[in-house]
Amino acid sequence: MRRSKRVLVVATHPDDEILGVGGTLARHVAEGDTCAIAIVADAASVRYDEKTMEIVRGGAREAAGHLGVSELRFAGLPDQRLDTLPIVEITGWVEKVLRDLEPEIVYTHHRGDVNRDHRVVYEATLTAARPYAAPFVERLLCFETPSSTEWSGPHLEAGFLPNVFVDIGPHLERKLDAMAAYATELRDAPHPRSLEALRARAGYWGSLVGLAAAEPFSLVREVDRRD
Repeated sequence: MRRSKRVLVVATHPDDEILGVGGTLARHVAEGDTCAIAIVADAASVRYDEKTMEIVRGGAREAAGHLGVSELRFAGLPDQRLDTLPIVEITGWVEKVLRDLEPEIVYTHHRGDVNRDHRVVYEATLTAARPYAAPFVERLLCFETPSSTEWSGPHLEAGFLPNVFVDIGPHLERKLDAMAAYATELRDAPHPRSLEALRARAGYWGSLVGLAAAEPFSLVREVDRRD
């Protein structure tokens, strides 16, 4: 019988966790895993004032509820300004979350995203989850973020090359319901953050591996420990 796992998604902005991992989180919950989301940049800055950001945080809470996520944490760091902060400050917050929750599976951003905040969180998470600092982490994976990952430019070192595909066919509608909770972040088709585009994207990734719908990941590290 499969042993339940503790799962953590370290996302930069509210909605990144749904765009990249929403269907997979729903599947984890359905399989009995305990899931948490840590959102790093949820404070008002150049894009949103405090009133709008509170609406966005409300969307994050509603989306987490749709997926059955048990814990949602906000760091309260400034949106679109993470590169102005000492990386040790961001890493320290992620390290605390890891120590508190001791997840066996961690998801975070791809290192090549065009959004600089995403790249900072990738670096902070990989540093925080290094093996001797977080020995409980068994799998560390990077997800794509539609409207960021694919806009990084034609540079091989920035390319998203997934090698893990998760079947989310039975959970796709739950992902879309969760994304619909983000009224301020959702866009009209054909934008990558539209419900129609997300459905098509899941179908595309699934088609590559013989599935109706999938989410892709790049596996950074896996440690197969004996029980």
